[in-house]
Amino acid sequence: MTGFKVDILHVDAMGEAEWAAWRAFRAANPALTSPYFRPEFTQVAGRISPRAAVAVFSHGGEVAGFFPHQRRGSAVQPLGAPMNDYHGIIARPGEGPTLAEASALLGGSRLNVTAWVGDTGMGEDRRTVQVELGETGYDAWYAERRTTHGKFFKDKERARRSMETELGTLRVERGLRDPALLDWLIDLKRDQYRRTSRHDIFACGWTAELLHALLQTDIDGFGASMAGLWAGDRLTAIEYSLHADDQYHFWFPAYEPSLARCSPGILLSMDTMRLAAERGYRTFDYGFEGEHYKKYFCNGAHIVREAMVLKPGLGAAVSQAAVRALDLAGEGRGERLRASVRRRWAAIEACETSHADRLRGAVQAAGAALAKAKSASTRPVAA
Repeated sequence: MTGFKVDILHVDAMGEAEWAAWRAFRAANPALTSPYFRPEFTQVAGRISPRAAVAVFSHGGEVAGFFPHQRRGSAVQPLGAPMNDYHGIIARPGEGPTLAEASALLGGSRLNVTAWVGDTGMGEDRRTVQVELGETGYDAWYAERRTTHGKFFKDKERARRSMETELGTLRVERGLRDPALLDWLIDLKRDQYRRTSRHDIFACGWTAELLHALLQTDIDGFGASMAGLWAGDRLTAIEYSLHADDQYHFWFPAYEPSLARCSPGILLSMDTMRLAAERGYRTFDYGFEGEHYKKYFCNGAHIVREAMVLKPGLGAAVSQAAVRALDLAGEGRGERLRASVRRRWAAIEACETSHADRLRGAVQAAGAALAKAKSASTRPVAA
């Protein structure tokens, strides 16, 4: 479909007619079940993220779709990036603009997406993974998982007993909305970013403000909350989640590094699912696959797309030339290194609102990626 027009509105300029159309489009499109597609997420994030707006696409005089986004310099990103784990056009299936059409209508030097929901031939596939409880609930899911992956879950049961013996009775609470607990979680994440040489997404300020605002939001089944695992009087793990309808999205987990041997984060996730299932939640989304434990938990998956839509010209040419130069080092590392740097850069660009801060973050990210690539290339190969 072609011939779309676009109007760019601030979130506060959206009227009830637009929000009603948004809700109707979402209800008609099974791909838009994630809490990130709820109007409430856009309403909160649109008031906090710098340079936020909603693109309202129309066709033949009728509203055809919406795309909440933010601008950083000349770049366009999904609203709430780098923390927005699902994004796309809010539209009925097959009726909204494509990724390429949306990029052209929005202008800017590029549109960067990391988890695009919807058909597009651009970019590359990435997989997100979920626990699907279905109607049988948590106990039936756990029984099946324990049968299929007995060693893993027996190990976690032993870890639970070990931590309880060492530190005291274990206790889990969910639905927590204490701002002080969120600050504790953010401090743990910031320490993790420092230890792993990743960009500190909370240093910019607005990202932490967004989590705090969502934590105080409870509208028509949409909101955010935390769950915590205590051993005796000691808080050992905490996880911040976004939830709506029957969907529960695990978002920011953190745990005491000194207790890693007891897997407190994994124990917390299991108990959170058990407690949340009692409240009617049926899908627990773990985001992108990768961490080894997710394969033991998850029995569902979705394919999303990662893409950078560049305007033709110097930017695209320089990008390709850099990859060719890196490939000269051998072993085809250029494309892999570019993907790593691109993801780091996407997070930096989304967080930082000044050119100086973006440049500083980019230099650090490139150095970390090159150091990692060099380390991998010089690692001895086992005989």
